[in-house]
Amino acid sequence: MNWKQTFSDLGLLELRILIGLGMSWHGYQKIFGGFIHKLAEGVAGMGFPFSQVFAWLAALSEFAGGILIVLGLGTRFAALSIFISMSVAAFIAHAADPLAVKELALAYWGAAGALLLTGPGSLSLDRIFHKK
Repeated sequence: MNWKQTFSDLGLLELRILIGLGMSWHGYQKIFGGFIHKLAEGVAGMGFPFSQVFAWLAALSEFAGGILIVLGLGTRFAALSIFISMSVAAFIAHAADPLAVKELALAYWGAAGALLLTGPGSLSLDRIFHKK
């Protein structure tokens, strides 16, 4: 047994569960909690065209992307969508805000970037469906 690989895979699983659940909860609140219109207003205020479309894309990337990351299914795609959404949140929407306001977006951004680079590890549906 390769303990180093086992611990690495367990660490990636823990990261996927924590980040995935957190992101999916944020997306759930936007979609099902009635916050999508407020998000669309914020997107429009940043100067993005098609603010409703971009708001839905951001909320879906959080909700569906979070679920996919927990499962380890389409992990790099899901992580990329979250990475992009959190880039906008941290560096555009909250650019002028103090670190305390944007630190959660930066934490999700960093975790999504890590999963984008590493992949989900062997404890994932990606590994089951794409065995080499």
